[in-house]
Amino acid sequence: MTDKIAIVGAGALGGHVGAYLTKAGHDITLIDPWPEHVNHMKAHGLTLEGATEPECFTVPVKAIHITELQRAAMDGLFDFAFVAMKSYDTVWATQMIAQYLKPEGFCISLQNGINEERMASVVGWGKTVGCIAAKIAVEIFEPGLVRRNVQLGGAAHTVFRIGEPHGRTTARAEKIAEMISCADSAKVTNNLWGERWSKLVVNCMRNPVSAASGLGGNANDTDPNIRRLAIRLAGEAVEVGLALGYELEETYKMDPMDLMNAMRGDADAMAKCEQTILDNTSTRNNDQRPSMGQDMVKGRRTEIDYLNGLIADKARELGIAVPANDGIVTAVRRIERGEIEPSPEALAGF
Repeated sequence: MTDKIAIVGAGALGGHVGAYLTKAGHDITLIDPWPEHVNHMKAHGLTLEGATEPECFTVPVKAIHITELQRAAMDGLFDFAFVAMKSYDTVWATQMIAQYLKPEGFCISLQNGINEERMASVVGWGKTVGCIAAKIAVEIFEPGLVRRNVQLGGAAHTVFRIGEPHGRTTARAEKIAEMISCADSAKVTNNLWGERWSKLVVNCMRNPVSAASGLGGNANDTDPNIRRLAIRLAGEAVEVGLALGYELEETYKMDPMDLMNAMRGDADAMAKCEQTILDNTSTRNNDQRPSMGQDMVKGRRTEIDYLNGLIADKARELGIAVPANDGIVTAVRRIERGEIEPSPEALAGF
């Protein structure tokens, strides 16, 4: 019998995954709070655009507004649900979908940040699974259209990493990995927390600089000052992660130790990291903009408190100085309050 699957949050990432799963024949219900987006999907389907022709398609999808969930659930409860909302929406989104899960149902965090604990506070640890999407670079700026701005990971880079909080391989984790591999390469990881922190390192070096500078990914990476700031942000995040005891993975094709050493003033490590970042610009188009940069363009609340803010909070608990992360948090908050405008100058001085 086919599983009935909910995706709560049909934005860039949830929509991207949902379109591929629907195309592969899975019973997917996309649930979203954006009325125009939901209405477009109902009438015209969901369109994906990517770097190659097979990635560009439109698929009819089952889409509902969050206010329609109560009625839709009368057709039967869900076997499991992906939660693909912003970090600050995790708790209420999980609460909303939890009552429409089968007794053995569970939730999967398909998000930036580290939200499994928030999810588990609602459904319990036994019904919480993590799914990291590494280097996927999807965006949505208009109803019904999700664009991916980087090449497929494929054999060269595993995009989706599915893990249990307890670190053991389970049948459900293997099932999710096999299912989601229709969208891109996937694996089960026994290092969910290390993978999560490693993705956090990438988010912390890319998202806030785009939000504060007003520039896209490649424009930031080709600016020497912004590029070095990004490396400092990442190096501080690595230092905190290691102090917390996490086993960190390769980060954006960089060794975590190189990032930390570069942050500490090692010129050779800095040069190595800078070259890798410059090399990475060839893997995406110039339109690519990290999700926090997209939020800033849309006038939405950012996830700064759940990314760099988390780094800063944990650093204070450990007695570790993270001046770059403290500075970028302040800058993004000032932009959100309308005190300054996004610009490269907003990144100066820290």
